Amino acid sequence: MIPIHYLEGDATQPIGDGPKIIAHICNDLGKWGKGFVLPLGKRFPQAKAAYLEGAKHPDFSLSEVQLVECGTELWVANMVAQHKIRSAREPNYVALRYDALERCLETVANHALEVQASVHMPRIGTGLAGGTWEKIEPLITQKLCARGVVVKVYDLV
Repeated sequence: MIPIHYLEGDATQPIGDGPKIIAHICNDLGKWGKGFVLPLGKRFPQAKAAYLEGAKHPDFSLSEVQLVECGTELWVANMVAQHKIRSAREPNYVALRYDALERCLETVANHALEVQASVHMPRIGTGLAGGTWEKIEPLITQKLCARGVVVKVYDLV
């Protein structure tokens, strides 16, 4: 099994050779306005446009993954694994749905293996979604690393 590679840097600028997938978590409300999606949408407007367009459809729901081609051998994986959003009234609400994330990661792994891509991400699910890395990291290890997918997790400094 390949271990997760932890790096300091910006996940919107993935490091390394070969095909790459930038994976991140989206909510199921069609809202793109805080957190990692801001720099991601600025750098890859087509990923934002695909998410906003997809959210208009009635079948848009948790566990959906949009693999948006954003350049030669580069995709952004919009993973819908967050139910609603946290508000000031409910600061302890955990919007992340671990079961949906698990299914999303399976989809991303299948695509990564098909195109021989590495997967790049921030510490998904730990910010606005309210999840914990202690629960998320094993899912990434199980669904991606155990299948031979190279995963790079970026901590912005």
